[in-house]
Amino acid sequence: MSAWRPVVTAVEGRYLAASNVTLLGTTADGDRVVYKPTRGVRPLWDFPAESLAMREVWTYRIATVVAPDAVPETVLGDGMYGSGAVQRWVDIDDDFDPVPLIRRADASLWPLAVLDVVTNNADRKVGHILRMSNGSGVVGIDHGLTLHPEGKLRTVLWSFAGRRVPGEQRAGVGRLVSALEKGWATELTEDLGKEAAAALAARTEALLAAGIHPQPPEDRPAWPWPTY
Repeated sequence: MSAWRPVVTAVEGRYLAASNVTLLGTTADGDRVVYKPTRGVRPLWDFPAESLAMREVWTYRIATVVAPDAVPETVLGDGMYGSGAVQRWVDIDDDFDPVPLIRRADASLWPLAVLDVVTNNADRKVGHILRMSNGSGVVGIDHGLTLHPEGKLRTVLWSFAGRRVPGEQRAGVGRLVSALEKGWATELTEDLGKEAAAALAARTEALLAAGIHPQPPEDRPAWPWPTY
């Protein structure tokens, strides 16, 4: 786990388009961050509000082995509005439009496509795909609706469906299988429950065995709403 333990001491603004309270802030150490206090989470019927911060943290942790650099560092932190998820601020290209990349299943999106499958991301919107301003790559944000034990995958990245997962991403999935066997499954059970841990292991092993991005489900919604 990350050793970073941020405390948000100042808030510069709020992202009004976000479903839950999402704040741009600064920590006691001067780091610029995105701060999502748990007390500002809107209740959902299928995701306990108090669990969303931990889901963000675990998705980042999973990304460190499956899709390195695809998710900005995210940890549990504290601040003037209580505990919650705290993510390092990254400078992004405000003119970036991911839609052309999505439509052609661009290779730069494979890390996020695979991450969404293994974490069972229920809310991969277009607006959750950003490009770094320095041109270093694409990152994904907003991972509170992940790691549900039931099938919830809703993503705009279905253009990858049926395609063979590249070797680099398959290697990352293999690293996740190993990490789960070496203790992550126990830790995830403590944080989100044994059903979430078992489901993550099953999804990961299934994707590694198949080597193919799954097809969208036909018995439930496959796309987030709104898509942006």
